Amino acid sequence: MHDAGGPTGAAPDEAPVAVFVADDFTACEERAFVLTAVGIPNLIALAPAGHALMVAASQAPAAREQLARYAAERRAAAAAIAAAALRPPRRPDRPHAWLGSLGYALVLLAITFALGAGIGPLDAYARGVADAALMREGEWWRAVTALTLHVDGPHLVANLGSGIWFGYLAGRRLGPGLAWALIVLTAAAANLVEGLLGPVPHRSVGASTAVFAALGLLAAHSWREHYPLRARWALRWAPLVGGVLLLGWLGSSGESTDVIAHVLGFACGVLAGLAAAQPAVDRALMRLPQWAGGA
Repeated sequence: MHDAGGPTGAAPDEAPVAVFVADDFTACEERAFVLTAVGIPNLIALAPAGHALMVAASQAPAAREQLARYAAERRAAAAAIAAAALRPPRRPDRPHAWLGSLGYALVLLAITFALGAGIGPLDAYARGVADAALMREGEWWRAVTALTLHVDGPHLVANLGSGIWFGYLAGRRLGPGLAWALIVLTAAAANLVEGLLGPVPHRSVGASTAVFAALGLLAAHSWREHYPLRARWALRWAPLVGGVLLLGWLGSSGESTDVIAHVLGFACGVLAGLAAAQPAVDRALMRLPQWAGGA
């Protein structure tokens, strides 16, 4: 028998009443502390079902009321913990994410206007195209310069629209400077991989590789944050599945579409997103100034 205060204050012949029974002694002890805290004498005794929390019969209604309140508080706390486990961690708000997309649009439009107006080298396309043969000879910078060149107006407009949107969403998660630094680096890496490992006669231009790098970065980073949550698998995998579906829908349509570049851009973006979502990497990246990444 465990005495947690003794049912004092009752009539000498008043029999104690069980107000809680459990096979777990700790559960009885927790509730005994609750009753003791509100001034209700109690004791824990052995019972056929395990252990019983006993109080004087005259104090049983008050004890049951206090235990009911305690149970309700426990359920509310458990529900709050479960709800928090279903929510991804709140990331800091990035109200200036649109600045990264604006910079992306201005760069592409400025270069297109300059080349159309004859400002700069007349052989800009020949010097900037992602030419696999020349890249294998050491002209690696073509992996970057090719991202800024477009063959015609519709090509430019398509990459502007989708790149602005995906880049904005990535900027909302990581900040505009960091997001676009990762997008450019991963897109250049995809162009470089295609140039070094693809067919030698291959030549390509356009920012679409960066567009799909942004999509992969966004999908993987969001998925990595949702994955540890105690939620249904469909909810946890939705960001990555959605990214793959968008890749298939947007990345394989149209004539002369460089599907390999789109897939590589998406894959490199996914790798960058997974790496950036690691807690240690995320903390390190968040300490970097956004303006430095944007530059």
